[in-house]
Amino acid sequence: MKIYIDDHIDGFDLEAALQQISEQRREQALRFKFERGRRECVLAYLLLKRGLRELYGITENPLFAYGEHGKPSIVGHPEIHFNLSHCREAVACVVSDHPVGIDVESVVRHYKEGLVGYTMNEQEQQLIASAQQPDVAFTRLWTMKEARLKLTGEGITDNVKEALADSDRWHFSTVECLERGFVYTVCQFKGKGESE
Repeated sequence: MKIYIDDHIDGFDLEAALQQISEQRREQALRFKFERGRRECVLAYLLLKRGLRELYGITENPLFAYGEHGKPSIVGHPEIHFNLSHCREAVACVVSDHPVGIDVESVVRHYKEGLVGYTMNEQEQQLIASAQQPDVAFTRLWTMKEARLKLTGEGITDNVKEALADSDRWHFSTVECLERGFVYTVCQFKGKGESE
């Protein structure tokens, strides 16, 4: 497994990059109303291309197929697993031989209590309330939940409070890049290559 993070979202030539990606991804990027969203979408794809080249020697632009809840896979390469995520501060990509999910989020400085109540179970709410940096604790838990849901391909569900239940099934790696304003988490099934 390899993780790619880039927080220089404004540091590349968007017009040139749009010509270096698949038509499928270009159309996705151009659907974003604002340039920032386009940059994040393109940069995530460029990170995936880098990972495929470095890890598998694949140089062509990957095409995506999508699962029931929108989880992408690479057409013609069912053995390669990946996941993409982006926020205001950074773009993330993980590439692996096994199912994987990743989420990167800006540290939520001013979250609403209602959001905590809707997304976190009682134990998680207590963890956030007692944390030295509640905003970081909230963001960390949120990235764990979203990475887990992206791993299984469920996407955000109505019962997001219980996304971290069955914790004996999941392995999380979380990195807090607080000086750069973001947190990311990678989630895998516990056990080497274990899957459903």
